[in-house]
Amino acid sequence: MRIDVVDNHGQFTHLEGRALRDMGIDTETIDNETPPGEIDADGLVLSGGPDIDRAGRCDEYLDLGIPVLGICLGMQVIADEFGGSVGSGDYGGYADVTVEIVDESDPLVGSLAPETRVWASHGDEVKELPEGFSLTGRSDICGIEAMSHQGRDLYGVQWHPEVAHTEEGEEVFENFRSICE
Repeated sequence: MRIDVVDNHGQFTHLEGRALRDMGIDTETIDNETPPGEIDADGLVLSGGPDIDRAGRCDEYLDLGIPVLGICLGMQVIADEFGGSVGSGDYGGYADVTVEIVDESDPLVGSLAPETRVWASHGDEVKELPEGFSLTGRSDICGIEAMSHQGRDLYGVQWHPEVAHTEEGEEVFENFRSICE
């Protein structure tokens, strides 16, 4: 089992790799300009980052036929690539947020139902789901906190499961490992 983390220049990217290593998963943090043909992993985590214009080749990784978990900016890249809309959030910086899980059957976040406390930034956020994606989590400050397309094995969360402030972050990574298996 190997799950690589794509570095989108986020301040918590190193913690995503650490969370996976702590779970006994073989992982490497790779540059977001890595050619898709050089990626040999069972799954990918698209890290957070400051700007969608600095997301490198992340859009190309969505066609590799392996599960992808987008975190914050990573989720926004997925939404943008498949025709959703991304825009500025009403609440900028990081905050403690209660997320309502709206799809208990979702393999990534369903086990967190009925709600979970997370650490999230809403400088930018997904404003409209792409066609074929399901809403899996929402909050009072963001209508789309989590989304999935199970047929394509593409998942996204607006929050940061890798930080200590997120109560059930490790469970998100455990669930993603199960998806990748």
